[in-house]
Amino acid sequence: MEVSRSANAALYFERTNAMKKEKISELTTNRLSVYLRCLNELAAAGIKTVSSQELAEQFNLNSAQIRKDLGYFGEFGVRGTGYFIEDLRSHLTKILGLDQRHRVGIIGAGRLGRALANYNGLEKSAFTVVALFDNDTSKIGERTRNGIEVFDVKHITRVVQEKGIDVAVIAVPARGAQKVLNQVMAAGVKAILNFAPAPLTSRLGVKVKTVDLTTSLESLSYFLAQPNAAHVTKGLSETAEAATPRSRRTREL
Repeated sequence: MEVSRSANAALYFERTNAMKKEKISELTTNRLSVYLRCLNELAAAGIKTVSSQELAEQFNLNSAQIRKDLGYFGEFGVRGTGYFIEDLRSHLTKILGLDQRHRVGIIGAGRLGRALANYNGLEKSAFTVVALFDNDTSKIGERTRNGIEVFDVKHITRVVQEKGIDVAVIAVPARGAQKVLNQVMAAGVKAILNFAPAPLTSRLGVKVKTVDLTTSLESLSYFLAQPNAAHVTKGLSETAEAATPRSRRTREL
C-alpha cells in the first residue's frame, strides 16, 4: 500500500515498535545496508526519488525483495513517485543504528589488527577505532600510523569504560579467541566482530558475527570445481543480493 509522505514518520515508529517482537533475519539487515549504500550513491548524483524497480535495475537487485524488506519497517513509498531518497536514507540510517557514532576496540595488535585499525574506509562511516589491545608487553604503548594506542588487554574493562567502546573486533589466533570473547563480554561490550577461525560461544544478549576467510575461499573453490555451480549460485539469490551491488551507469529517474 502506498501512503502520503506526511504519514511515513508515524507508520515508521509504529512498525518499529512492532519489530521489537518480531525477529529480523541477518540477511535482511545485510540487504538494508546494501540499499543504504545504493541510496547514498543516488543522493550524491543529485537524484531525489526512486522506485523499487528503478533501484533494482540500477544496482542489480530484486525489486520484490526490496519492497518486502522495507515493508518490515513501514510504508515508505508514495504512489506515482516512489521513494523520497533523503527520507528513506534517514529511515534506514536509524533502523541500522547508524544515526549515532560507534566506538570500536580491536583485540589483537598483530598484522590483521593493525590493518583493520588503519583502514581508511571507516572514515566516512559511523564507526571509529579508538583502541587496540594485546597481551604482548613489547607492543603495549605503541601507536598505529593513525595514532591509535595499543593497551594491555588486562585493562580492557577500564579502557572500554573510559573510551565508550560499544563494538569489539577479535583479531587473535583461534586458540585464544574464546578467552578474548569472555574478556570482551565481561567488559560490557555486546557487539563483536570475530575474525578468528573458531566457533565461539556467547551469552544471551551478546551478538557475535564471524568473518571466516577460509570458509569464503572454500565456497569459491566449490564454484570453480563444479561445472554447474553457476546454476547453484543463481538459486542462492537471497545471499547474493546481500553483497555489494554492481552499480550501472547512474541515470536521471
